[in-house]
Amino acid sequence: MRNEIPYKIYLDENEMPKKWYNIRADMKNKPAPLLNPETLKPMTAKELEAVFCEELVQQELNDKDPYIDIPDEIQKFYKMYRPSPLVRAYCLEEKLQTPAKIYYKFEGNNTSGSHKLNSAIAQAYYAKKQGLKGVTTETGAGQWGTALSMACSYFDLDCKVYMVKVSYEQKPFRREVMRTYGASVTPSPSNSTQVGRKILKQHPNTSGSLGCAISEAVEVATTNEGYRYVLGSVLNQVLLHQSIIGLETKTAMDKFAIKPDVIIGCAGGGSNLGGLIAPFMGEKIKGNADYEFIAVEPASCPSFTRGKFAYDFCDTGMVCPLAKMYTLGSGFIPSSNHAGGLRYHGMSSTLSQLYNDGLMKAVAVEQTSVFEAAQKFARIEGILPAPESSHAIKAAIDEALKCKETGEEKTILFGLTGTGYFDMVAYQKFNDNEMSDYIPTDDDLKNGFDNIPKFPGNEF
Repeated sequence: MRNEIPYKIYLDENEMPKKWYNIRADMKNKPAPLLNPETLKPMTAKELEAVFCEELVQQELNDKDPYIDIPDEIQKFYKMYRPSPLVRAYCLEEKLQTPAKIYYKFEGNNTSGSHKLNSAIAQAYYAKKQGLKGVTTETGAGQWGTALSMACSYFDLDCKVYMVKVSYEQKPFRREVMRTYGASVTPSPSNSTQVGRKILKQHPNTSGSLGCAISEAVEVATTNEGYRYVLGSVLNQVLLHQSIIGLETKTAMDKFAIKPDVIIGCAGGGSNLGGLIAPFMGEKIKGNADYEFIAVEPASCPSFTRGKFAYDFCDTGMVCPLAKMYTLGSGFIPSSNHAGGLRYHGMSSTLSQLYNDGLMKAVAVEQTSVFEAAQKFARIEGILPAPESSHAIKAAIDEALKCKETGEEKTILFGLTGTGYFDMVAYQKFNDNEMSDYIPTDDDLKNGFDNIPKFPGNEF
């Protein structure tokens, strides 16, 4: 019977994960280590501790322990907004007239409006435990900056946010939420840092990028005593914290004997995608189950589908370590599209390795088609999705329509990372038919590829 499975599946508090899942422990091919750009040798814990919190460094380097305890204080905070619901999209299925079953894990039930709080509270906890004064960070769409400002407020930490300039201008209310929680917010690139001034000199009219904002945040963290830099995506430690999404999802599905055939997530730096797929990918790696994984990225910033798998700088200012990842080059600055959280030039090293090993596939979708899917979803399912999440919605609808054509009764799972109520400028552009699709040319990408570091073993 169609209604045997409820619209929303909730776990009770006792079923919430007590440990994060570290997928790297089960990977046959481990992600390549971060390299010191001066020596080209793997970064040591001591070197990384100059930038990151000490315990987060240990999590970053840990590729042996499959499960890591979630501290009690973080578990208590999680219970304020978790577990998040796993929703059966019955209405969407009926509108599409598809035999597919569609589920989504909804992470928008907190003030930050997204999944980002899962890692923000963990990173703020470890900063406070270390006795720091505060932290610095970057933010694209503003979801990460909002989440971190909330977490820092909870632990009485100072929070300095460098927000990609185009998002700073497009999303003033997101900025004001951060300030309400006590954070300082600076549009990036700015004149307040050496690297910001350098970038502005080279690109005076730039709309900014996550790579630019990272450079500024790292500079401020390393030049102010008692501060460390924290990151909302890309790093191994962030994917670890976000694994709570996938762990909850799998527990909820197992309760009703549901097995997804296709698992879909939007992909910018990798935090949401990595968190959602982690326990399912672990099963696939160990040969216990098989799933199809689809990463969905914007055609304007196609790191998976058109990038190079190579060591590259994590930031535009070239002050961070080198990471082996699918990259468009640290100097690549995407067009001023509305997928603010998916504007990073590279992809998580963990996800990059999984993709390179053929364990998942990726698709790139254009902006107007993403907003068409977002509008359809909002009208049918009643949730206004964030532009980032809408990339996954677009792919999920496409997969469901394929099932309609073939008659296959696949079960589709996707991540709904958050809500789009601070993205109304983007929706206005779409509704007024003023939204355009930009796809970088090969020449545009070549400029970024030309800046990827060249050294023996880094051929691509």
